Amino acid sequence: MSAGGGTKAIIAALAANAGIAVAKFAGFLVTGSSSMLAEAVHSLADTSNQGLLLLGQKTSKRRATREHPFGFGRERYFYSFIVALMLFTLGSAFALYEGVHKIIEPQPLDTPVVAVVILLVAICLEGYSFLTAVGESRKIKGNVSWWRFIRQAKEPELPVVLLEDSGALLGLVFALLGVGLSVLTGDPVFDGIGTVFIGALLGVIAIILIIEMKSLLIGEGATETDLATIVDELAAGKVERVIHIRTQYLGPDELLVAAKLALVPGLDTAAIAAAIDDAEARVRAKVPVATLIYLEPDLDRETR
Repeated sequence: MSAGGGTKAIIAALAANAGIAVAKFAGFLVTGSSSMLAEAVHSLADTSNQGLLLLGQKTSKRRATREHPFGFGRERYFYSFIVALMLFTLGSAFALYEGVHKIIEPQPLDTPVVAVVILLVAICLEGYSFLTAVGESRKIKGNVSWWRFIRQAKEPELPVVLLEDSGALLGLVFALLGVGLSVLTGDPVFDGIGTVFIGALLGVIAIILIIEMKSLLIGEGATETDLATIVDELAAGKVERVIHIRTQYLGPDELLVAAKLALVPGLDTAAIAAAIDDAEARVRAKVPVATLIYLEPDLDRETR
């Protein structure tokens, strides 16, 4: 993923959510709608989340130190994990609490038309943010499904923004239905039910993000396609075969490759060094994200 593409999607989401949060809080103060309050907290959490994603992008670019010799690339995963936790606590838990409270003690809405107008405007703004994230994601998604893209992406920002915006749009629909049904039926309990649906939706999205970001934070290896390409490029020239190989992403744009190679017998020191250098060059040409490559020559004992 280009850093610019991810940043563009984050900034679009940040601008949209900040404006929406202010409008929703104003709408809650006017109408007293719990759905509106839940959505306001949701937008506030999303605004904070985008700020954390930008912070992660910035801090991950720091130079490596003696204490952190492989750099700080995983900070993008760390902040994305914090985003998932915030979405669960500030978004889901609060909405569920508020929704249950309003179902148990329903209160009539004041001037609900204000809430409807704000929600419709919010849908338009969130739609813009969502379309921006979709457009940036299409540039790197390829032919895989959207679900597979979210599961396999090593760059955390776009999957996070995609899921956040998807949840925001569905949450707005639930809020609109809750307010609308409360007005049509005269029963404010539907506002509370809509709030519970918002909380459940945010909980599901947060759990998906927590699982995916935890996996990236712990350390994931190269995809099957990239791993096959790396092995094919290593096993060429003076390399007879790859004895074993390990890969791990140190950050979205940094893949560590460590392998033991069986070289053609009888090579002198200079020829061995040249063979290793050639193997590294072949891998970097086909898999540019492989920035750190450590190769160890060895005898192919299986054929002896």
